[in-house]
Amino acid sequence: MNGRDLVRSVKAVASVGAAQGVRTVRAAWRRRRADATGLPARGAERARVPGPVEDAEPGPGGGVIRFSRSELRILVAVTGAVFWGWDGAEPEPSYALAGRCPEPDPRAVLEPDKDGGWRVVAERVTVVISRHGAVEVRTPGGVTLRRDLPPRWWEPVGGGPARWMQRSEVAADARFFGLGGRTSGPRLPDGTYRLWNTDPGRAFAPGDDPLYITMPVQLVVSDGGTHLAFHDSSWDGTVTLRQGEEGAGSGHDRDGTSELRMDGGPLRCWVMVGTPARVLLAWASLTGAPALPPAWALGHHHARWGFGSEQEVRRIVAGYLEHGLPLDAVHLDIDHLEAHQVFTVDQDRFPKLPVLAEELRRDGIRLVSIVDPAVRALPGHAVYDGGAAEDAFVRDASGGVVEGVVWPGEAVFPDFTHARVREWWGGLYEERLAQGFSGFWHDMNEPTSFTAFGESTLPRSASHFLEGRGGDHREAHNVYALCMARAGFDGLRKLLPEERPFLFSRSGWAGMQRYGGTWSGDVATGWPGLRASLALVMGLGLCGVPYSGPDVGGFDGDPSPELYLRWFQLGAYLPLFRTHASLRAGRREPWEFGGEVLEHARVALVERRRLLPYFVTLAHLARRTGAPYVRPLWWAAPEERALRDCGDAFLLGDSLLVAPVLDPGTDRRAVRLPRGRWYDTATGQAYEGPGQVLVAAPLSRIPVFARAGAVLPVRGEDGGLELEVWAPARGRTGGGLVVPDGGEGWDEPEIERYTARWMGSRVVVEREGENGGAPLYPVRVRGAGEL
Repeated sequence: MNGRDLVRSVKAVASVGAAQGVRTVRAAWRRRRADATGLPARGAERARVPGPVEDAEPGPGGGVIRFSRSELRILVAVTGAVFWGWDGAEPEPSYALAGRCPEPDPRAVLEPDKDGGWRVVAERVTVVISRHGAVEVRTPGGVTLRRDLPPRWWEPVGGGPARWMQRSEVAADARFFGLGGRTSGPRLPDGTYRLWNTDPGRAFAPGDDPLYITMPVQLVVSDGGTHLAFHDSSWDGTVTLRQGEEGAGSGHDRDGTSELRMDGGPLRCWVMVGTPARVLLAWASLTGAPALPPAWALGHHHARWGFGSEQEVRRIVAGYLEHGLPLDAVHLDIDHLEAHQVFTVDQDRFPKLPVLAEELRRDGIRLVSIVDPAVRALPGHAVYDGGAAEDAFVRDASGGVVEGVVWPGEAVFPDFTHARVREWWGGLYEERLAQGFSGFWHDMNEPTSFTAFGESTLPRSASHFLEGRGGDHREAHNVYALCMARAGFDGLRKLLPEERPFLFSRSGWAGMQRYGGTWSGDVATGWPGLRASLALVMGLGLCGVPYSGPDVGGFDGDPSPELYLRWFQLGAYLPLFRTHASLRAGRREPWEFGGEVLEHARVALVERRRLLPYFVTLAHLARRTGAPYVRPLWWAAPEERALRDCGDAFLLGDSLLVAPVLDPGTDRRAVRLPRGRWYDTATGQAYEGPGQVLVAAPLSRIPVFARAGAVLPVRGEDGGLELEVWAPARGRTGGGLVVPDGGEGWDEPEIERYTARWMGSRVVVEREGENGGAPLYPVRVRGAGEL
């Protein structure tokens, strides 16, 4: 043991107690020994590039181009998405894809290009391959959006996975977004980002990287167009971004660059081109439609690590009811479990949990349970014994079961990359349903295993089934949580076939939206943490995960009344609206911050309840189109450069613009408006965009604007649905979509389309379609007087 590890071991024992601390020291050494013996030493390596082109073979949607030292498969799908894979890499198998690879476009043709290269011409995209293996993606108009230079591999002389590097060039004006959950954003600044799902082990703030969800997914916005690039390898890696410069040096533009380095896995890539809406639709078509949350999950959630007992839960719920605060869900953390063991209940603290759940449900409040993947290694415990009988747990390279340390102590980990293990795990949720839980919160699934030093996860040499292909944790780590979410989702579908499952997960990978959403994880309490919360939600939405939100108030510490309220006001306009805090943090109930904060928080909660039909509509649209609820200001106008760098405001759907207060002591703030007319929803004053305006932001509210002509479904005073219409500019029309709540089942109601226009001195609203005519709901016009 070196001196640094010794110091870390002593600190571990001191910070978590003697017994758990000693376990983490042992776990760290076990992990180090496992990798020392189970992973082959990386010795001498041989560098390789594709070499010059030799020949090509046309095929459906493209074909195969052979180089002297590699081959490249190109395919353009009917959706317009482009796939290419080196060294024989195919689109499948892939954990990211939903179902089969899309059909090739029969109109896409591989043909010779100049200078000995080749190209594939399709309706929505042209792909040009140089004679040395550079791949260039162009719009139908001939504008180059991305140029991937010839890749480079480093292959171990004695065999084994090859490292590889892919450098890409984009336009000088291009801006990068995505890469999963990142605190610096939503536009990603220059720097290196790691692709390895990581529990930081403490509350995080802007600049901390990596975090719980990393994805090799880039959304790139430039004057020439928008494109999404996904390199489908789940191995550890890094992405280094550098923004371009216009007129750099001697007056020439300097391209922006992205350099991807991976420790292994196939070198294969998908690229989608078009408007942001078209790109996210193609991405959802490829990786799966986002899961549709039940309507109650779009309300307000209250959580805490440390509720402690049924009496404490009842006290909190009574406080919400007493103060007239809407509440839709209560979350129970690991303290409701028996000795922190998954799928158990502490009978001393929660002796009648099903009764409590039924009482809450009568008040319209659901219970949500935490679920961790780690299973206490304790013979006689039902979950452990069941898993052992199924041979469900991850093994090391020598065949022994891998043991780690998590909240219950010594623990083992299901191998969710095996269908049989997923089915077993999915059946365990029957116990949760019997306890009265309606939703599920997956935690610690990076996966995390506490260690005094080194990485807090499983050994990289740990063996995984990987759907029969076999492999180790280097490949399985980033998809572990994705496969756990699939196990839970599929299990719940079998157990409750008439209801949509509700689950969200701390970790995940490309395609995780098929099974649910996510949350920020342990964001630090403070103004920087508030700003990071918004960056995470927006960035994840652009990676295809539309349902997410932060721990309102921050996970740790004691927020000031002002910080808590501003976080609460932001949360009221995000998909997952959840207050949460750690065991050692201050309270998060609105009445704990004084009468003024309580009153303003009530206003935010009532407004969220009023907007619930709009959130339901956005959820249905996300499922059908892949469009996130929370969108950057450039969503409808990516060509407006001034909007690309704006990360302190967002669009909620097409109709609302939300400008949260992210700094202390603020009672006015500047807001950049996209093109068109926008109404301040508090004052009714109209502003014209594009441009920047200075508006009031008193402690009682944050600025929210409605697009002129917007038709929003809202909850009326009688509890029924009504249409809130913001008058269009004179001579223009407006409109909006409504998807009525279809309950908690699988029915997908028809989309109702409404238009708003001036007729003489008043605004009229009409329903489109075969059964068009008068609106189905009461109408209230704002900005032009009442109908």
